[in-house]
Amino acid sequence: MSLGRENFAQEMSLPDQEIDLAKAALYIAQEENPSLEVDYYLKQLDQWAAQVRSLLPVERYPMRVLQGINQILYEELGFRGNEEDYYDPRNSFLDQVMEQRVGIPISLALVYLEVSRRLDFPMVGIGMPGHFLIRPEFEDAGIFVDAFHQGEILFPQDCQDRLQQVFAQPIDLQPEFLEAVSKREFLARMLTNLKLIYINHQDLERALGVIERLLLVFPDAITEQRDRGLLSYQLGRIPSAIADLKTYLAHSPDASDASMIQLLLTQISDQSE
Repeated sequence: MSLGRENFAQEMSLPDQEIDLAKAALYIAQEENPSLEVDYYLKQLDQWAAQVRSLLPVERYPMRVLQGINQILYEELGFRGNEEDYYDPRNSFLDQVMEQRVGIPISLALVYLEVSRRLDFPMVGIGMPGHFLIRPEFEDAGIFVDAFHQGEILFPQDCQDRLQQVFAQPIDLQPEFLEAVSKREFLARMLTNLKLIYINHQDLERALGVIERLLLVFPDAITEQRDRGLLSYQLGRIPSAIADLKTYLAHSPDASDASMIQLLLTQISDQSE
């Protein structure tokens, strides 16, 4: 097991509220880049938070804090959404996002969350379909931040408009779309993005590695076990494929794809005899 995987597994052994999102995200990147110095990037986040702190008045009302974070991250440091190459896997690696100052909504949201946390201004991730947002972590905040679009402040109607832009069709904003996500859900969404990118690039080895980490986040994610089985089969790892696909069918005998998986499993078993 790589150092990055070991570190990530250790972080995932903690209760959700104790998980350090920045560390966990850097451990994901460390698997891609074993020489990555995690502490360097954590200190960089500390430094950016200190820059914001120097701008803030004694009375830290929420909009002033958000304006301060936006000034440092977007105006001075030049962070921006990567519209030109949205599906570049580097957009999902926190070290690369911090170095290049570009990313996708969830990775930029992570930078924003980590800076705000260091200012004792806690914020939470909002797993809106198709476009990740964040908001201050207090009751009835009523405002959301779009880290991908220069820290733009949104109200619920703006979230509805953004949703329609993303899906290019009328879509109703459901209350659950604006609910806060847990730290594990945050990391799972980051990893799922990366998994889909690798599968689309036919980089099955890396996709399999991402699924392994998804199963560290949510060990009972049965569809991830199914996908691990399918990728293992494509990579010629037959015993692993059979074990995972059998587990999937045992847990989800009535799944819509159960008959297809059963057929594949029969074929694999016949081939391996």
